[in-house]
Amino acid sequence: MKLNDPRNADILVGINDELKHRDEAKVSVFDSIVQGGDGVWEGLRVYDGRIAAFEEHLTRLQNSAKALAFVDVPSNDEVKQAVFRTLEANGMRDKVHIRLTLTRGEKITSGMNPRFNQSGCTLIVLAEWKPPVYPEGIRVVTAATRRNTPECLDSKIHHNNLLNNILASIEANVAGVDCAIMLDVHGFVSETNDTNLFIVRDGVVLTPHADACLPGITRGMILDICEREGIPCRERNLSLTELYTADEVFTTGTQGELTPLIEADGRTIGDSKTGPMTRRLQELHLEYAFEHGTPLPF
Repeated sequence: MKLNDPRNADILVGINDELKHRDEAKVSVFDSIVQGGDGVWEGLRVYDGRIAAFEEHLTRLQNSAKALAFVDVPSNDEVKQAVFRTLEANGMRDKVHIRLTLTRGEKITSGMNPRFNQSGCTLIVLAEWKPPVYPEGIRVVTAATRRNTPECLDSKIHHNNLLNNILASIEANVAGVDCAIMLDVHGFVSETNDTNLFIVRDGVVLTPHADACLPGITRGMILDICEREGIPCRERNLSLTELYTADEVFTTGTQGELTPLIEADGRTIGDSKTGPMTRRLQELHLEYAFEHGTPLPF
């Protein structure tokens, strides 16, 4: 597979207090991220010298780390400086996606128990030139794999143990589509394997409750935008039938922003193209992301 941007061949990756070429950027085999997927993460996007919703992402990172009882967690200011340092070293100010990962850290011996972690967290800042892709629309299938229930693993912890999502992604790959819709244990629509979902019906924007799904940052932006613009918007349980028969469906996420969903389980959604509400919200989201972004200090 070719790099999406040749500049990514020589990026520098931040690992704790060091910057290393991508080919040399590594963590220990004893790190918790290797031993058990024991880490939390955020996806950040840079728009013309601003990091969108940076404070909100940092708050979620800290909350996730607290929920998992991490110790010696770097402060928000320390994380910010690590992100700024990595971006500046790479000369990045626009059309950049950052994978920010915080692991429980290196263990003194292999094993699951957090008592083996005695050296503090590992912070990884992976920034790539990766502009959003605006396809004509994505096609999906409904996965047999159900989204984790809060009874088992709360989706409000933005953790790196993503096997639940990966199993659904495998189903999408086998079906030859772009991604998979995941239902909750009650059979209601939750999200896709990597994004939140919205449907539009009769001018009303609807999205599932953030119970089994991740309460995404971009999802929250859309809710705020709708309130600000007077666009009717509600959170409620959504069935697959409602999704199949919606006027429009779109997904939201930091990496892909707003992406129209044009086919689900062989059913054509709306006019099988980006609808007027989706297009309007795409434009409003770009304005909102820049206006509410944190300026880079360089």
